[in-house]
Amino acid sequence: MNSFIAVVLVCANALAQEACTDDQAIEVRKVRVANELGCTNGWQEIIARTDLREEVGKTAYLKTECRRVKAGG
Repeated sequence: MNSFIAVVLVCANALAQEACTDDQAIEVRKVRVANELGCTNGWQEIIARTDLREEVGKTAYLKTECRRVKAGG
């Protein structure tokens, strides 16, 4: 059975969206979720609990991704 990793990348406004990767992000948050729908919610709360919440929309933006994890991975 597959599961998914919900990934939230916090990137500086100066960084192009396609360049916003795990390596280039200011912060990366990951959480295992049961299905793809789980990737679409909950990230707001994750970011709201960080110090970066004040920067989102001012100096930084969020990029979310859903990554499939194969069984045993």
